[in-house]
Amino acid sequence: MPRRSRGRLALVGAALAAVTAGLLPGAAAAGPDGRDREHRPSDRGLSAVIRYTEYGVPHILAGSYADLGFGTGWAQAADQVCVLADGFVTVNGERSRHFGASGAPDGSLSSATTNLASDLYFRGVEEAGTVEALLRTPAPAGPSRDLKELMRGWAAGYNAWLRKNRVTDPACAGAGWVRPVTALDVARRGFAVSVLGGQGRAVDGITAARPPAPATATSRTREQDVDPGAAAEAARALFAAENATMGSNAVAFSGATTANGRGLLLGNPHYPWQGGRRFWQSQQTIPGELNVSGASLLGTTVVNIGFNDKVAWSHTVATGVPMNLHQLTLVPGDPTAYLVDGKPERMTAREVTVADRDGAPVTRTQWWTRYGPVTSGLGASLPLPWTSTTAYALNDPNTANLRGSDTALGFARARSTRDVAEALRRTQGLPWVNTVAADSAGHSFFSQAQVLPRITDELAERCSTPLGRVVYPASGVAVLDGSRTACALGSDPDAVQPGVFGPSRMPVLRDAPYAVNSNDSAWLTNAERPLTGYERVFGTLATPRSLRTRGGIEDVAGMAARGRLTVADLQRQQFANRVPAAGLAAADVAAACPAVLPADPEACRVLAAWDRTMDSDSRGALLFDRFWRRFTGSVPVAQQWKVPFSAADPVRTPRGLDTGTAGFAKALADAATELRTAGIALDAPLRDHQFVVRGGERIPVSGGTESLGVWNKTEAVWNAAGGGYVEVAHGTSHVQAVGWDGGRCPVARTLLTYSQSSNPASAHFADQTRLYAGERWVTSRFCEGDILRSPALKVVRVGER
Repeated sequence: MPRRSRGRLALVGAALAAVTAGLLPGAAAAGPDGRDREHRPSDRGLSAVIRYTEYGVPHILAGSYADLGFGTGWAQAADQVCVLADGFVTVNGERSRHFGASGAPDGSLSSATTNLASDLYFRGVEEAGTVEALLRTPAPAGPSRDLKELMRGWAAGYNAWLRKNRVTDPACAGAGWVRPVTALDVARRGFAVSVLGGQGRAVDGITAARPPAPATATSRTREQDVDPGAAAEAARALFAAENATMGSNAVAFSGATTANGRGLLLGNPHYPWQGGRRFWQSQQTIPGELNVSGASLLGTTVVNIGFNDKVAWSHTVATGVPMNLHQLTLVPGDPTAYLVDGKPERMTAREVTVADRDGAPVTRTQWWTRYGPVTSGLGASLPLPWTSTTAYALNDPNTANLRGSDTALGFARARSTRDVAEALRRTQGLPWVNTVAADSAGHSFFSQAQVLPRITDELAERCSTPLGRVVYPASGVAVLDGSRTACALGSDPDAVQPGVFGPSRMPVLRDAPYAVNSNDSAWLTNAERPLTGYERVFGTLATPRSLRTRGGIEDVAGMAARGRLTVADLQRQQFANRVPAAGLAAADVAAACPAVLPADPEACRVLAAWDRTMDSDSRGALLFDRFWRRFTGSVPVAQQWKVPFSAADPVRTPRGLDTGTAGFAKALADAATELRTAGIALDAPLRDHQFVVRGGERIPVSGGTESLGVWNKTEAVWNAAGGGYVEVAHGTSHVQAVGWDGGRCPVARTLLTYSQSSNPASAHFADQTRLYAGERWVTSRFCEGDILRSPALKVVRVGER
């Protein structure tokens, strides 16, 4: 056995000896459901020790990466077995078999609108051996040995939990589709996450693409052309932050702004509250090798967003477009062959068959090219018709990327932001997010290090089709001429795979007083030090920013200017619930209200008195919210403001609400009428009408929608008959406020808004949701002594046998 492994096992043995020597209350272990049980692994097989502290957060102690994966898989299954099992049904292409072809997935692992489309896509991935090939690829282009060991252990831990426990979650109790998994299944789930921004957006189009019927005189006249203007707007909307079901805020402060000269980080991802894209909290420890705390996307083996004793990081969904299209010129008379440099090249037909619970098996053919699969569209709003002359193939470089978890491992081992940058350079695994980080030495860091197709502006200018010349500037989606090899993407010398940008081409900001991102491009990561010089595919330059970006910059720039910042300042920022839209418009709305609503003085009084926040106790917030949604949804942006956007003043423009524009008075009147019709008082506190229900209990939720620009984002589900906003679709999810005080332990406060478990029978189904309602936090227990002193400490020793 290597000396390093022996030393690691000795450290684990010492820790386990402390556990079993009576440092913990009682010899029996209690599981996360509170029932006493003891698991005593034999000397053979994988094992780990899981210490649960307040709110069901597991601290997983292991002697190797496989053992760590085992403990992680076990603990995730204990909290989320039904959601995990559903995801494995998805990536194995078996949804139609269990749930029927016409049903719909939860959207967490692809854009498929039906189970059939989802199955056809994922079964196609399986039959092509795509993930197996990636697993065989040597690192760094392929996954590392440590990551493979984590995946092997995770599958074993998940399976062991299934063998030794009864499923109590009514979502899947007794279901035949809750079954053991393999390490390959875990890798397939990771692949699905990697391609969410590319092939994952086009599943319906890939599985529905069909060559045109043989041409006739009639059919020739009916062939569709793509409207460039409509396609450009559809592509822009497809990748726009305001329409996304995921987003985030993150800010790193350098030591120049803090009370002790050390860095600070506030991470605030905005992810779905239900389904397979939920976060889950843990601490992962291999003594002497790895010690990291934070949040993982369900089904992943690593901490995706987190901190250790020296570094903290978070991610924000980036504006880089991780895919492009190649427009194919088809061979006359043969729509399944295309021309490259004048020579015909046949498409590859892949027949895929899936079982259907409600009928006979379904077989479809998918068509593949040198560029990727033919697609008939990117969602319903962007059709890409396959005609007798033209077809469109989708290039997604992340189909060759199973490295994202290696990037996370690199962050977990990092001792500085310099190490974070090195992990990004070495692994190049992030498919669709930015990275924001801070360290205990006082450094701040931002990088838009994504796996992006190598679309330079020069290439786009030289090789865009007429459609691409309109679509690319508007959206960043390149449409290249697939008939010329001169239009190939090429490679950067520092890239780990061909056809993508290398790290030296990516936007980076180091050691600025603050580095903030709220899902706009890298340009205004720091308003005093704008980032420029990157290609359009990364995002825009000198264009209007969202209200959330503008408000965030105002807030954090003000914080940096005041200085002497602490973790407590980060906590206050998270729950300030300031409405940037109100800062720009509320006074104008209140001033114009008496003239446009002379018969409704109450509405005008409520708007004038509103405190311009989306706090749960705020009165008037709901009325402004319902008005603002109507106004911004019906009035074009160019007609909303008197002062237009200026790249010279991007944070303060556009401004000056145009209350005389058509639609203003109607939006205001309709909002007041809507609330009264629903029996909701215009001055009712937000808490009475923005809430979630857990176990029959109404839990109020603060925060506001994207168009309001609130940092604490809440995309709520409106149901007037049910009392207002009755659920959260997506928004603030795992929050971490992290700093350092010179001691061995980081100063960290965390919050998982929807709680650890989706099982209504769990004690951790809604406990952190109640904390969120009260704007309270969890004090992270990172160091060993803090874990062992937890009054809620429960220990589970888990093993394969």
